[in-house]
Amino acid sequence: MNILWVLAHPDSRSLTAALHREGIAELTAAGHHVEVSDLYAMKWNPVVDAGDYGSGRDERLLVGPASRQALEDGTLSPDIRAEQDKLDRADLVVLQFPLWWFGMPAILKGWVDRVFIKGYAYSLPDPERPGRSLRYGTGGLAGKRALAVVTVGGAPEGYEPRGIDGALEHLLFPLLHGTFFYTGMAPLPPVAIYNANHMSDQDYKAAAAELRARLRDADKAEPIPYRTQNGGDYDNRMILRPDVATDRTGLDAHVQVRSPVG
Repeated sequence: MNILWVLAHPDSRSLTAALHREGIAELTAAGHHVEVSDLYAMKWNPVVDAGDYGSGRDERLLVGPASRQALEDGTLSPDIRAEQDKLDRADLVVLQFPLWWFGMPAILKGWVDRVFIKGYAYSLPDPERPGRSLRYGTGGLAGKRALAVVTVGGAPEGYEPRGIDGALEHLLFPLLHGTFFYTGMAPLPPVAIYNANHMSDQDYKAAAAELRARLRDADKAEPIPYRTQNGGDYDNRMILRPDVATDRTGLDAHVQVRSPVG
């Protein structure tokens, strides 16, 4: 596989960075090709502005149309185009970050904001449905797999469905469903490393082993079974049909429940 690994942590001595090195070692030893975007080391600019799309724009900045036009005209900022080239080559996209304020660090959110632009990652016309776009299961990044590797300061109990912090897949829903799945990628269940601030050597070895095992399985693991936009579960208003997931509400309703085997 070709892998793009996007790392978002400011300290190379951190747990996140140590696990990153474990992951890269595992993938390269297995013969995979890995490209790394270490956002802090790159001094990545996370802020969208008119300069991303070429100079001389005096009119109001409409980010979606402006980004699409720059993509078509070849005037995108070189740093954005370079990251898109890496994405184009990737079979698996890994985003690794510490959970800060229940989400991604700003630098990583800014990477998504600037790289996943209109006409590239989303808002591609659906050839079978004139006037509609490919999204939620199809899109500009269809055919790729995506994995979030997340270090969490708290204990796992707090991130269970009834835990005070909320289920981790709910906290990551904007990334897993609203970014990965929206653009057509197949989101794998995230790798979560808990108690990041209180980790013993033994705990670290277990965390590294878990990450390595998940990476070995990344090309064949079952993605999160989100409901596709055009799979028949949603009506024309993009609301779940009354006969779908009748016993569930909220984010869980958008995940298919698979029948047990046997």
